[in-house]
Amino acid sequence: MEDSYVTFLVLGIVLVVVDGQLIYHSGKGYLKRAYDEEEATSMIRLAVVLFHLVVLGLLALVSLVSVQTGNATKDVVMKLGIVLLLLALAHAVTMAILARIRDRQMQQQLADQMAEEHRIYEERHAHVGEPRPAPKIESPYSAP
Repeated sequence: MEDSYVTFLVLGIVLVVVDGQLIYHSGKGYLKRAYDEEEATSMIRLAVVLFHLVVLGLLALVSLVSVQTGNATKDVVMKLGIVLLLLALAHAVTMAILARIRDRQMQQQLADQMAEEHRIYEERHAHVGEPRPAPKIESPYSAP
């Protein structure tokens, strides 16, 4: 019984770490399209730490669930199946969060770019349509 418990935890931790590394490396490249290198690295680190904490917490909870199939190997496989499903769910949620972060940043960059282009347009065309001051005409009757 103790061996299957340790086997389950070791396999579960390996799965979580491997998936976390995949998210880190892929997510970093994904976020670089919207952020500079340093910002992308910081954002993905925060997301991966959250991912690891949540999934390792779920792994700890699943490890306490008693499964009685009558075979220690089947017990481990059953628990690993649950962990894999939870891992897939956590992976999908993490991807959705990263996509949302990236999309928001890209929308902000687009809005900033459009505002800058509008400002430049306004500067270039500010004189068009403005009333011009009337030319001074000296009256022959004015005092010199």
